[in-house]
Amino acid sequence: MFASSREQRFRVFASLEFEGQLYMTPRDFLESVTTDEPRNSKRWKSLSRQDVNQLLIDTPPVWKGSSRIFRTLGDKGMISYTEYLFLLCILTKPHAGFKIAFNMFDTDGNEMVDREEFLVLQEIFRKKNEKKERKGEEEKCAQLGADELTSSMVHTTLLVHFFGKKGKIELNFEDFYRFMDNLQTEVLEIEFLSYSKGMNTISEEDFARILLRYTNVENTSSYLENVRYRLPEEKGISFDEFRSFFQFLNNLEDFAIAMQMYNFANRSIGQDEFKRAVYVATGLKLSPHLVNTVFKIFDVDRDDQLSYKEFIGIMKDRLHRGTRGYKTVQKYTTFKACLKKQLYNR
Repeated sequence: MFASSREQRFRVFASLEFEGQLYMTPRDFLESVTTDEPRNSKRWKSLSRQDVNQLLIDTPPVWKGSSRIFRTLGDKGMISYTEYLFLLCILTKPHAGFKIAFNMFDTDGNEMVDREEFLVLQEIFRKKNEKKERKGEEEKCAQLGADELTSSMVHTTLLVHFFGKKGKIELNFEDFYRFMDNLQTEVLEIEFLSYSKGMNTISEEDFARILLRYTNVENTSSYLENVRYRLPEEKGISFDEFRSFFQFLNNLEDFAIAMQMYNFANRSIGQDEFKRAVYVATGLKLSPHLVNTVFKIFDVDRDDQLSYKEFIGIMKDRLHRGTRGYKTVQKYTTFKACLKKQLYNR
């Protein structure tokens, strides 16, 4: 059966099987977005209903969430494929888009999301991903009653975390926002700590290595040489700088508009213009050292200018962490568009 790059990656990293469906553990998910391949070869472990209940017993309520929740749970949890797509979208969403994501689930507009609303939207996404989808299937499944959805539902870590073991708790925006922000922070902490070796900073060269992962750059040596020779004195990149840069990347489409104006005018962009474009498009202030480091990495022709081609094209690939093919990225203007891209990118 033909599978998308995301489906293939999910199958490679998933380690659990229950009633014919594959699931990831929280550890599997973190590996899938921070490593190229699973650290250990995966053998799908078949679960009984009792096993599932035992796996979820340590899942905390959403108000006790933290930026270590996936690491803390480790192998004690399970994540479905549609939840995997949802989590991937979170990693690429700017903070300004969190409210849009919440409103997508809040179908009755009461500023709260219940389990049935969450399940109905997931069912729509699942139906859209089926190869033999019939026209109008989305509307049909949207009319499913809560009893029908609940009867076929498998308890997962996200469902228990958001809605409690009995599924009666409703999710408010503040807790939803905190969950999304914590997930982004947790993944970035893992990447940062893998290079910092207990220190408060990572080297500029390691920062370059992280940025070039999951991109379609075949020869990364020229970029790394730029760092070695043009930044001979290592100052280091702090986690706050690291996090701010990836928050900026999640706003890449807005920034790209500003960059493209320079591109249309056949002009490159200097560091001052770059900082101004970032702030105008995203509201973020990147440190001078961080901006200088980015220029030294991506200014391949060493003219102290940054072109649209040198930077935007590479960063669009990096944003999706190896979960997409090397095709032209379309704009992610809404949470719905993000999920549609996840489901249809084949």
